[in-house]
Amino acid sequence: MIDLYYWSTPNGHKITLFLEEAGLPYAIHPINIGTGEQFRPDFLRIAPNNRIPAIVDHDPADGGAAISLFESGAILLYLAEKTGSFLSADIRVRTETLQWLFWQMGGLGPMAGQNHHFGTFAPVKIEYAIDRYVKETARLYGVLDRRLENRDFIAGNAYSIADMACYPWIVPHERQRQDLDDFPNLKRWFDSIAQRDATRRAYDKGEAAVARVA
Repeated sequence: MIDLYYWSTPNGHKITLFLEEAGLPYAIHPINIGTGEQFRPDFLRIAPNNRIPAIVDHDPADGGAAISLFESGAILLYLAEKTGSFLSADIRVRTETLQWLFWQMGGLGPMAGQNHHFGTFAPVKIEYAIDRYVKETARLYGVLDRRLENRDFIAGNAYSIADMACYPWIVPHERQRQDLDDFPNLKRWFDSIAQRDATRRAYDKGEAAVARVA
């Protein structure tokens, strides 16, 4: 059993996507970031940076004591290695996958997150900041669109943790002031992932867990 400490954000969705695809047993423990639950001492023992998601794996591969992890990219990599799924053993495909996983962690996620903040949540609307992050988000969408030309998925022909990392950050594209019709390769990829049964289950289960405590 894996305990998942979660809220319905793009980073939270990454982990439910993997768990549903892999069929691993897990329990969702909602951490209401709107009320400050991420600062509770019991959560900070698992996630010292007071951010979701985090997991505790009670059945690690070495058979030892439970392992806790924070940071969504590290969790995806851990789960992929634990299960032997969604991360190729082929060194070239693996390298491509990890490059794009870290591209999301260092680029798409932070820049789209700033886009969300200044465009939607900031109490004072600063046009310079909004314009900056909308344009940078568009640039990153363009990078991903070009990458997906003649490829079914980000690392090639197989769905991987790179796709799971990126997809949830494209879901709120309207909030980010992006039109997917401007990025036809990305749109085709996005639509194909949205139609996966595991994607539907991941979003449904996550939203249901949040609704119970919100």
